This record gives sequence, structure tokens and C-alpha cells, in this order.
Amino acid sequence: RSSAKCPLETPLSNTALAAGLTLALTPLAWRLLYRKKPSANCITNVPCPRGGTFFAGHLTLLFSNDSWDYHRGLYEKYGQTTRVKGMFAEDILFTSDPKALHHIYVKDQYTYEEPFFFTSGNQVVFGPGLLSVTGEQHHKQRRVLNPVFSVAHLRHMVPTFFEIGNQLRDTFLKKVSHGAQEIDIMTWTTRAALEIVGQSGFGRSFSPLTEGAPEHPYASAVKEFGALMTVTALPRIFIVPLVQKYNVGGHWLQRKVLDAVPWKAAHQLRDIADVMHETSANMFEAKRKAMAEEGDSTGEEQKKDIIGTLMRENLKSSEQERTMSTFMVAAMDTTSSALSRILHLLSIHQDVQEKLRMELREAYENFGDQPDHDILVGLPYLDAICRETLRLAQADIVLPLSQPMTGIDGSEMSEVFLPKGTNAFTSILGCNTNPKVWGDTSYEWIPDRWLEPLPQTVTDARVPGVYSHLMTFIGGGRACIGFKFSQLEMKVILYSLIRQFRFTPPKQEIYWLNDFPSAQYATYGFHYRGCLSSMHTSSIAHAVP
Repeated sequence: RSSAKCPLETPLSNTALAAGLTLALTPLAWRLLYRKKPSANCITNVPCPRGGTFFAGHLTLLFSNDSWDYHRGLYEKYGQTTRVKGMFAEDILFTSDPKALHHIYVKDQYTYEEPFFFTSGNQVVFGPGLLSVTGEQHHKQRRVLNPVFSVAHLRHMVPTFFEIGNQLRDTFLKKVSHGAQEIDIMTWTTRAALEIVGQSGFGRSFSPLTEGAPEHPYASAVKEFGALMTVTALPRIFIVPLVQKYNVGGHWLQRKVLDAVPWKAAHQLRDIADVMHETSANMFEAKRKAMAEEGDSTGEEQKKDIIGTLMRENLKSSEQERTMSTFMVAAMDTTSSALSRILHLLSIHQDVQEKLRMELREAYENFGDQPDHDILVGLPYLDAICRETLRLAQADIVLPLSQPMTGIDGSEMSEVFLPKGTNAFTSILGCNTNPKVWGDTSYEWIPDRWLEPLPQTVTDARVPGVYSHLMTFIGGGRACIGFKFSQLEMKVILYSLIRQFRFTPPKQEIYWLNDFPSAQYATYGFHYRGCLSSMHTSSIAHAVP
């Protein structure tokens, strides 16, 4: 047998073959999935930017990992609502109009469901979890999980959160014991987020916060997940829905075909999904045995952990396990990136950092190392910093209009008719930074804006978000179920770190890019599109007396 590599086994050839296969099958997939195209309608009168391609329209411009400047240009030129082009010149509404968002997410939420390509792609990776089910099944899963994320239950989680936050603080103290050190913040906030979710939600340690400690395979899998979802986006969006819709070959044959496809990224994503599934199954089996042995003797808090809650409800075993994986990925990725962004901004704005440190030290003098839930969430400047960062460093990009717009033909449009099957993108960035709502400083990071009454325009806009006039956590039936959990986690980590350290920027310039599913990540050095060379940001930590 020859030792020479087959040409098809080289990384470049694999990528080219995968790309070629995707390009060849995409038109067929698109026609089969969306062959009922709407006829000419009012959306064609909505202004549309130039540029884009026939194959991808404006999608590559809208969803690239450095697309925020393009988004801002759309808002400034076309206002709150415009039309963009999708695959093969499909018309897509792109809106950040608060009234339109209210109809989409609240009033008519069951009319505007996630598109099949989104839910089917998530179904392959997560199974039947919150990100891949719709209608009554989605409502049932949310109803089951709501008690786990209630304020009453979060109050019981605070000691666990602080235990992990203080572990992170102690690790940083060791690192700077001989002077200031540059620390990879993203890596450590990711580990902290995983540990908080693992211990408070599942009673399991996944990523101990000590230097050199071995990670659970689940932790490694979850951390690699986002980058691989980005790399494999095209086939997941256009090939997977076709296979799912027509159940081509059944699960066994689909798995064999996936194993045979010479594409490393797809195999890595497959392996990560396997690790997530296997870990979830093992944890549920262990919980079943413990519950059978202990009966009703378990404490009230243990009865409300995520695994226990799922097992006590009438959910299928597959739904239980996949809901766990969905929550782990969502909670880890978004919270860790938001925390890293906060620490980076604080390192740049030393005056803001010092003001926050004074507030936290005063709280420490009055309430000690672990203030209770109500004291922590009531700290005004800590809350302002979290709100302002979430306003600007938000998550996903996923009809009547509050302000009329001028159509292509010059007519005034106060609503847009959307025939059945029309796709729409809602822009969270546009809503959260709309100058007509937030004023001339809408694009600036100013935590102090939350310490005084917000402009009347913010109140009048009636933004339908579940959190603080923002769409960061969406609204209605699709609102982020764990948004209070995420806020508490951020505040605990900041309370533990800012009192002890002063953070300053590193020498390298930090660039914030966008990643799946809803996070931003920071990088410096070179960045090869389609493959993440680094997913970290660093700050220099100085111990302060």
C-alpha cells in the first residue's frame, strides 16, 4: 500500500470538494424547499441596497464576522426597514422597527415562526431542544423550564455562583502574585461560565478553575462548537433541510454518508454532537439512579436543578437530553463573550472601571464577600455597565411600521404586506442603537445613561424586548429563557474580579468579530475567514490593594 497521500485527503482538496458539493446541490435544495415563491408584492417597493451576488444576495455581507459596519450603513441610509436580497435574488425584509418587532415577537408570534432551514439545522446538532422545536412543543419545554430560571430559584443559586467567581479570582491572584500579567480573558470566562452552568444546573464540574486542571471532554466540545457551526453554515442551511424534509435514506444512511464525506469540519461537528449527546445521556442515567435510591428525600433545591426538573416532567428522553445541550451551549457562549467584552471595555475606560470598583468595594464593606441576590442586582453602576454592554454587544440577528417610510415609487408606506412564505430578518443591533430612539450617542458605550431617566423616545418606542427596552434577549414566546441567569452570572464574576484587580488593555489591538450562535469573540493577529485562528481576548491584570 502506497504511503503517499491521496489528493482527496489534503485539507485544501477536502474544503474545495465540500464547497463544490454544496454549490452543486444548493440550487436543487432551494427549489425543493421553497418552490412556492410569492408573487410580486408590496415588499418590492421597499428600498434595497446595491451590491451582493445572485447566488448569495446580501447574506455574506449581513452575516460575515465583521459585518457591523455594513449593518450600520444600512440603518443610516435606509432607516429602520429595508429590503435585502437572499439566495437567488429572494426578497427579504430587514427591519429594526419597534412596532414591526412587536408584531413579529409578541402580537403575531405564532404567525412568524423560525424558518425550516434554521430549525432543521439545529435539529441535526441539538435534537428536539428549544432551538429546534416550534409551536406547542416549544411552549411545553419553556413551561417546564421556567421554574428553574425564576428569581426565587436564582436566589438559591447565588452561593454556588460566588464560589466559582471566587475560584476565578484566586486563580488570577496567583497569576499576578509576582506582578502584572497578561491573561487570556475569553478562555477563563468561558471556563467560569461552563462551571457555573454545570454546577448550578446539573450538579457536575466540567471545567475546574485551576491552572492546568484537566477539562471534561464535554467542556472542550462545547468551546469548539461555535466555530464549527460557523464553518459548516452553508450545508447546514441548504442541504440539511432538504434531507430532513424528505427524510432521505433514514438516520442510518445519513450518518454513513456524513462519515464518508471528506470534510474535516463536518466530522468534528459530528464528534462534538456525539460527545454532547453521550454526556447528557450518562448524566440523566446517573440522576435516574440517584432519584430511584433517594426517593423524595432529596432537598428542595436539588429538586429544582435542570436535570431533576426535566425528569419530573412528561418529556421524552431525547427532549430531556437535548434540552440540556441546548442550554449549555447558549449559556456558555453568550455569557462568556459578554463578560470578556465588559472587561475589555473597562480596561479601555479606566474612569468607568474605577467608579465601578468604588461601588463594589463599598458593597463589600457592607455585605461581605457574597452579597445576596437582591443586593447584587440592586447595585446601580454594576447594573448600568451590564445593560450598556448588552445594548451594544448584543446577540442574534435573526408588518406595521412605527414611522412611515418612502417606497421606491415615492409613495409613503406605513405598513408592508408580506405574503405567506416571505422571510424577514429582525435586526437587534439596529433596534438597540437606533439614533431616533437612543439619541445622538446611540453608538457610544456610556454606562451612565442608565443612572438617569432614559429619553422619552425610548419609552415611546415600546420595544418588545423582555429586558430593559432592549432586544438583546428578544421578547414574547421566543425570549431567552435564561436571561436573568446570564445577568446574575456576569454580575457575580465582575463583583469577584473588579474589587481585586485593575485591568488594562494589552499591546495588541483587539478586534471583536461575530460568531455562531449569538456571541461575539475577540481576536488579534491574523484571521482566516472560515477558520478561526484564535478565539480569545486578553487584558493585563494588576492586583490592587
